[in-house]
Amino acid sequence: MKISEEVLCLNDELIALRRDFHQHPEIGGQEFRTAEVVEKYLQDLGLETQRMADTGVVATLYGNRPNGKTILLRADMDALFVEEENEVPYKSVNPGVMHACGHDGHTAMLLVAAKVLCARKDELKGNVKFVFQPNEEVGAAHLMVRDGVLQNPSVDASFGLHLWSPIRSGVIGIKSGSVMAEMYNFKITLVGKDGHTSAPEASVDPIICAANIIQSFQTVQTREISSLKPTNIMFGKIQAGTSSNIIPQKLEMEGSLRYLYDGGENSEENPRKRMERIVKSVCEAHRIDGKIEFEVSNYILINDEKIIDFINSDVVPKMEITHNEIQAYQCLGGEDFSEYSNHNNIPGAFLFIGVGNEEKKTDRPHHSSTFNIDEDCLKIGVELFKNICFAYFDKMEGEEC
Repeated sequence: MKISEEVLCLNDELIALRRDFHQHPEIGGQEFRTAEVVEKYLQDLGLETQRMADTGVVATLYGNRPNGKTILLRADMDALFVEEENEVPYKSVNPGVMHACGHDGHTAMLLVAAKVLCARKDELKGNVKFVFQPNEEVGAAHLMVRDGVLQNPSVDASFGLHLWSPIRSGVIGIKSGSVMAEMYNFKITLVGKDGHTSAPEASVDPIICAANIIQSFQTVQTREISSLKPTNIMFGKIQAGTSSNIIPQKLEMEGSLRYLYDGGENSEENPRKRMERIVKSVCEAHRIDGKIEFEVSNYILINDEKIIDFINSDVVPKMEITHNEIQAYQCLGGEDFSEYSNHNNIPGAFLFIGVGNEEKKTDRPHHSSTFNIDEDCLKIGVELFKNICFAYFDKMEGEEC
């Protein structure tokens, strides 16, 4: 695909920024150094910065029509509690913390895109709001919305990019409709009666009850909801007991529920109601006091159909992206970018940039200790951000996008 000279000449700076962020990762809500680097970079471009959600950074570039439309471009900055195993010159210097999801690359791409757009601000027929968000892994976008990121000026369209190792390097994931899942974290608490394992009849065992619940939950996704409507129920944590010969009184287990459809209270599928039914009935059968609690992590992420049509008709040809370089992609991962788009009724698009390259060992799963990205793909993100802005404002002159 075509990458402009103005982006190519900044490629070394782009990679250097990414490596600096990678070497100095910070977990969600503690991106203090990262925020300072971002602030200084933006201020050096002549932009006025604003803090939101403590470590979030926002800056708005006003084009030649300050009262024109406003685009929001978003990058996330947080790292993960992962001990890096990659032996690279820019390996994390913070023990137990690693950029294992590509957020270092997202931040670098948006900074360089800001530099390119600032150099051409007199050509922009609208405004661009650069949003550097903290704590995406815990879904903190709503805090940015709370602090006014969608206002002053009001956002008319939003765009986000994600570097993605499951997609081959150089391929862009573009799809309208649902692209990332609605996600709920759940916690189940079971209380029985403790005792000695030699006399289980004198106790009420929460462990056997938990095993039944885990097994029964699988029927929700395989027997109660259509296979054409992806539903994922996974357990990630179980805690109970203190010794092998003691039946515990209490058991707690946690997991996640994900789906790619409207699974609300009035929906036909309503997986949460089905899970509540199973917990209630299984606990009753086992004489256990039990409850299940849900906490929303991310709302479903839906790409606006008109915005995706605009990208396919006005951005893809400009970058000379071929059919082989586009993939209709969706997954069951969670992403709080929905707070900037469909959840707040703002048309938007979230695209994936493939960074998976087996030879470069950048095809490892996200959140793994050996995750890395193909840095040759960073410039694609900068070019996309740039072209989306210019094409969108040109489009808005003649018609609604």
